[in-house]
Amino acid sequence: MRVGYLTPQYPKVSHTFIRREIAELEARGNEVVRMSIRKPDPGLAVDAQDKEEASRTFFCLAQSPAALATAVLATVFLRPRAAFAGLRVAVRVAREVGAVRAAAYFAEACTIQRHLRDSAVSHLHVHFGTNAATVALLIAAMGGPGFSLTVHGPDEFDAPARHMIAAKVAAARFAVGISDFTAAQLQRWSSPAQATKIHVVRCAVDERFFAAARPIGPARQLVCVGRLCPQKGQLVLVKAFARLAAEDSTASLLLAGDGEMRPAIEGLIAAHGLESRVRLTGWVDESQVRQHVLDSRCFVLPSFAEGLPVSIMEAFALGRPVISTYVAGIPELVRPGENGWLVPAGNVDALFGAMHEALSAPVAQLEAFAAAGARAVRERHDIATEAARLEKLLQMADG
Repeated sequence: MRVGYLTPQYPKVSHTFIRREIAELEARGNEVVRMSIRKPDPGLAVDAQDKEEASRTFFCLAQSPAALATAVLATVFLRPRAAFAGLRVAVRVAREVGAVRAAAYFAEACTIQRHLRDSAVSHLHVHFGTNAATVALLIAAMGGPGFSLTVHGPDEFDAPARHMIAAKVAAARFAVGISDFTAAQLQRWSSPAQATKIHVVRCAVDERFFAAARPIGPARQLVCVGRLCPQKGQLVLVKAFARLAAEDSTASLLLAGDGEMRPAIEGLIAAHGLESRVRLTGWVDESQVRQHVLDSRCFVLPSFAEGLPVSIMEAFALGRPVISTYVAGIPELVRPGENGWLVPAGNVDALFGAMHEALSAPVAQLEAFAAAGARAVRERHDIATEAARLEKLLQMADG
């Protein structure tokens, strides 16, 4: 099977799960044509595997203005009926995102459709239900190929009308949620008649994480891995850690990642006088993430909004218990008293209490929690199992 993969931006530090999924599909004998709307952000630290992926990816907006214009003109003059059908959908898109952005999506659709034809791709799979899925919707209206999509959340569900979730699910050959919660949200925001085409295919980790696991050492470090953004809740984490640091002079906190909230987080760290106790790494690659988790006693992710974070799966696979929040799909994996702690999102007192317990608990209890988490990841987030499930859906859609 030869399938196209389209994402808003690929490769990306926080999207290594897509790379794993592609690798597993190819290991199963399929061919994946990689496409991305945008190139990776300049200056981001990417590992060798991401660099290899970038060399194999078609970047729509990296094409010259002449190439983009040629694709549009070829569609309009050589395939006028297809162009008219696409423009009708673009008008609907414009009502949600504005005329300029809708026109850009139309140009992207013409360009990517041409690349799909040149690459002999008969089915397109899209990760994320945002702009790339809008481009796929336009391509389908212009004669295809048809598409399917994996929706992650939370962005799609923050603005389901703007992202035209109902129209995308209706037009797709199938739609995937990465958790039961996500699949339920797809059902919520689409027609009941579309329910049978909505499936769950979970994100996964590969054997390298399980193989790298090691026992919890004497470190008193808590680690949070994630983009520094409002939805991850790092400001609440710093506030809770300030209380913890006042009671425990041995505790430290590592924030692995970067993003638009970094100045605010650094300001809060300084306001609490925690510069020697809280460290921000900036962007780190997959191997560095593994090492930071292994150097820690417990993983903390106090998210406000999510799908189901892959970083939690990775932490469990590496042998570390997890503190997180009662948000979206997180309770499907993190079970209080079994493999970690769950607290209400935004609750500083509850987060402080969970972190205090994690630092006070015997190592044997923490390792029992981590082992239970690792078993859950093996059962529910195995890359071979999930890729096989997706492959079957793709084969049916492409048949």
